[in-house]
Amino acid sequence: MNLADSAVIVVGSGFGGLSTACYLADAGADVTVLEKNEQLGGRASRLEADGFRFDMGPSWYLMPDVFERFFGHFDRTPGDYYRLERLDPHYRIFFKTDGEETDAVDILPELEKNKELFESIEPGAGEALQRYLDQSERNYGVGMEHFVYTDRSRFRDYVSMDVARNARGLNLLGSMQDHVEGYFDNPRLQQIMQYTLVFLGGSPNNTPAIYNLMSHVDFNLGVYYPEDGLGGVVDGIVELAEELGVEFRTDYEVTDITGNEGDFFVHSGDERLAADLVVSDADYAHTEQELLPPKSRQYDADYWESRTYAPSAFLLYLGVEGDVEPLAHHTLVLPEDWNDHFEEIFDDPAWPDDPAYYLCVPSETDDSVAPEGHSNLFALVPIAPGLPDGPAIREQFREKLLDDIEANTGVSLRDRIVFEKTFSVSEFADRYNSTKGTALGLAHTLLQTGPMRPGHRSPTVDGLYFTGSYTTPGIGVPMCLIGGQHTADAMVEDY
Repeated sequence: MNLADSAVIVVGSGFGGLSTACYLADAGADVTVLEKNEQLGGRASRLEADGFRFDMGPSWYLMPDVFERFFGHFDRTPGDYYRLERLDPHYRIFFKTDGEETDAVDILPELEKNKELFESIEPGAGEALQRYLDQSERNYGVGMEHFVYTDRSRFRDYVSMDVARNARGLNLLGSMQDHVEGYFDNPRLQQIMQYTLVFLGGSPNNTPAIYNLMSHVDFNLGVYYPEDGLGGVVDGIVELAEELGVEFRTDYEVTDITGNEGDFFVHSGDERLAADLVVSDADYAHTEQELLPPKSRQYDADYWESRTYAPSAFLLYLGVEGDVEPLAHHTLVLPEDWNDHFEEIFDDPAWPDDPAYYLCVPSETDDSVAPEGHSNLFALVPIAPGLPDGPAIREQFREKLLDDIEANTGVSLRDRIVFEKTFSVSEFADRYNSTKGTALGLAHTLLQTGPMRPGHRSPTVDGLYFTGSYTTPGIGVPMCLIGGQHTADAMVEDY
């Protein structure tokens, strides 16, 4: 079979599916993307109501080099589709205290100012930050070139002198907690260096130290806001895909995938579409357990039950009268000891008693996301996947969260709310067919990194491929863009 003459169906329009579709169309395939929901983008959905516009999923634009590389493959630039604004501060952190005064720090675009901040908290920490970031930058360069952009999704891909040479000096096996403790004693500084683990779906104790490369992303590459939010990035990639000839169908929920190479049928109820090849960007476990017949599955139910899933989330979308100073565009609120919260996610699942959480206020940067005189705000609390989240517990946790925000940031919201919506475990499961309602997919634990994540190729069904956060390189918008290329490259290699 010649890929250039093939009809390919991509199930799901998250960033992995959109990326795969673009690369396949560029290679000459006839590509159709099927999306279950009413809008494209997967978890990067948008909520619009009463003059407010929210990014419902990802809201951080990180690793701009990955987006430049993606669009560059097609002789475009991100600027052809959306503008970027670098945020200042990158983000603000409120540390919870027992006193009446709030305790906040800003992480800024200027490294020297960040070093001064670290030094003011712990003598010697300014230079320790420089050493840490130097190592992080080296890990980023080696990791991205040889272990992310170069797909090593199978164990045999690691049996080479190239891997041995480039892995030398990388801390691959230790935990992030152990690694960070080698540089900083102060718990707050340790938290600043590790908060990005939330983007990987892990905790300081279960995420490999190689992911210290995220600090280079955070401090050196910058944090940006794209025009119209992350939804604007989705619009840009969809526009590119359509320029390349990709067709899209929304409100098309796939219920079965049958057949194999050259003779696939993708069903939606009584309707079915024929295809030569199929790519699933739907939840990997859902695809295997619900869309494929038993004989076509790689893994059984016990395998998926034994996986470590990234957190789900309790999301509270709020339209608020007036401003919400002193919150920044990106704001983190962290307890002095966040170990209890991580234990309530990974070890003993429960709604957190003293949560760490994230507040996003895009109206600080973009006037178009809220009516005049109002603020657009959403709160995100990572919680264990699979938790019961009925109306009673949601209302109870909402009250706890609003109290916590007021106590630790000084911002009173309760009496100014004019629009409100919650989104949690059950919506992730219903809207995105997400296993256990995880918000992200498989966590990046040591035993779920690289070749120990599910593969791009199905070994049981010829012509069936996978993309998205469950496979390599993993979780996050930039990783899914890269993973889309890996899936397309595998198909080009096979056909």
